Amino acid sequence: MAVVFHSIVKVNEARDNWCIELVDTVDDRHLICNTMKEYEDAIKELGDDYGGNIDEVQWSKEDDVPPHFMDAIRQEMANIQADIEEKTGEKLIKEENK
Repeated sequence: MAVVFHSIVKVNEARDNWCIELVDTVDDRHLICNTMKEYEDAIKELGDDYGGNIDEVQWSKEDDVPPHFMDAIRQEMANIQADIEEKTGEKLIKEENK
């Protein structure tokens, strides 16, 4: 059984900001994350049910999500990656030869 999560970026009109709907495709759980911290916690919570073994996270966005929301999410994810790499001393994403 492959553990696949879907992460769908949406507009949260009530907050005038973005949110990420995290879907566990194994048991169809849906969580709404309004911050990247909430998303980190939700991924860990769901992943713990599978011993931390997540095979894939598929990303998509709804059509009405403006580019600046996506830019903000990418920047927050890059900051998290940099923090993890600093703590572990390892690169999470290997750079390919150019």
